Amino acid sequence: MSKYQSSVVKRTKTRNSEPHFAWRGIGCLMMIVIPIISIAAAVETINFGLENGWAIPFQLLGTPRYPDFFYRSSGLMLVLSPITAIKHFYAYAATSLIYMIFLGGIISVIYSIVYRLAGPSRENPLDVPRPNIRVKRYKR
Repeated sequence: MSKYQSSVVKRTKTRNSEPHFAWRGIGCLMMIVIPIISIAAAVETINFGLENGWAIPFQLLGTPRYPDFFYRSSGLMLVLSPITAIKHFYAYAATSLIYMIFLGGIISVIYSIVYRLAGPSRENPLDVPRPNIRVKRYKR
């Protein structure tokens, strides 16, 4: 035995590095739910804006137009023909992207608050305890 080693073996509880299974399920669900909510909100927002005369850029309105080589390829047009049939597709896509970023930010802030309240403490058993220093007020 060395001078600085103890003969008593301390067993520390190993912490699993993987997240809890519920958090993985919630994350998977959010990857499906957030785009659905944002696309539905974008469609309703654009339709409401068109009915009430909002200033929506005219470049985003109308049906999408692709380059000429897309129309020459039957495989690409087979994939892209459903998108070509959607009127105001670019406006819907841009607005849904804005909603996705906004909803993702809100959920991140809520997650950080919940993790701060219910998560593990900042210090672990290997950290040195904070010094107990009491500072006296300076008087002349």
